Parts: sequence; structure tokens; C-alpha cells
Amino acid sequence: MTFPIFRRPKRPTRPPNHSHKAAWVSKRIRASSPLSCKTTVAVNLACALAQRGALVGLLDADVHGPNVPLMMGVKEQPMAFGDHILPLRAHNVKLMSMGVLVPADVPVIWRGPMLSQALRQFLMDVVWGALDYLMIDLPPGTGDVQLSLVQSLTLAGAVLVTTPQTVALADAVKGLEMFRQMHVPILGLVENTSYYVCPDCGSRHAIFAHGGGRRSSQELERIPV
Repeated sequence: MTFPIFRRPKRPTRPPNHSHKAAWVSKRIRASSPLSCKTTVAVNLACALAQRGALVGLLDADVHGPNVPLMMGVKEQPMAFGDHILPLRAHNVKLMSMGVLVPADVPVIWRGPMLSQALRQFLMDVVWGALDYLMIDLPPGTGDVQLSLVQSLTLAGAVLVTTPQTVALADAVKGLEMFRQMHVPILGLVENTSYYVCPDCGSRHAIFAHGGGRRSSQELERIPV
């Protein structure tokens, strides 16, 4: 499967000059939820920064599971001119995702080199303009996309998103060690879906265990949680 929008630029281009670049990596909530907790955190933080007056871009680098357009309420396709793409905008946030380039029911069945090329074109060919923050929602794991990102940009830091379960925490630790080996600062650890609040009685229920993120942050040299 090929897309005319993904073609090699005629001239070499440089990465956009952003004040801050943050990468997001986490373990998805597997069978318990169809949504990725990391994407929820990335979208909410991007919108919160935009509400405070910052110029924010949100890049959905999870090519195989792009959830950003759904969470941001975006359905239209971006416009292209020449070798460049104009990002879409929602809630005062500029965004780009594979989810706006292919139909929702069409899977993207690509190997590592094609994923890396798509990420480079999202970074180089999208006209992001002046930004204070570029938030990058990465896919789960420690594969080609993460490596390509670190090789393409100088990141301000990485934020890890996890749920309280032991399995999710183990994967978050692997992501942390990957970024440390690549000399990317760790900004913090976010524990998502920490508890459920009953709508009837208001009591809290720790459905996915409790306190795993805080315990991990203390074991990992007290990274912020």
C-alpha cells in the first residue's frame, strides 16, 4: 500500500525548531480497554498546554494504532502542497496522524523501514510552524519508531505512562531503560487508571491494583510521578 503524500522530498529538509520536544511511551491497556492510556494522557496534556497559551503540536507516531484523531474529534484529511503537508487543528492544537490519511477500517501493515520513513516525513514534511511544544505519542514497545525518533530529533525528555499492574510496569521500565541508554532525560512517570470512582456512592475502587507507579518511581531513583 502506498500513498502519494508519502514521497521523498526533492531537497533535504531540517527538523522543525521547537522549544520543547517530549516523547511518550507506555504499555497499552490490553484486553481491559480498547483505548491506549498513553494517548489519553498525551491528548489531555497537549490541550491543557494550549489552553495556557502555548503553541502545541501533537504527532501521533503510533502508525498501527492511531487513536489521536478519534480523541481529538478530527475526521477531515490534511491538505498537501508540493512535498509538504499542512497539519490539522483541533482545540488549538496542531496534529498529524496516520489515522487521518487512511480509512478507519483499513489496517496499516508495514514493516520497520516503512514506519521509520513515515515518522521522518511526519517530522520533516509537515508544516508545523513555530511551536513551544511538540508532543509525540509513541507506540508501545522499544522498536524501530522509537529508535528513528531519537536519531532524528534532540528530545527535551520522555514521559512514561503506565497502569498499576505489574505487567504494565515491567514494560514501562523497559521503555525507561531504552531512553536512558539513548541519553534522553526522563521527565516523569504517569500512573493512569489508578482507580475507579463509583457514580452511586462516590467510593474509590482500585480495579487494576494500587500504587504500582509510585513504587516503581521510588525503585527507579525517584523519578517524578
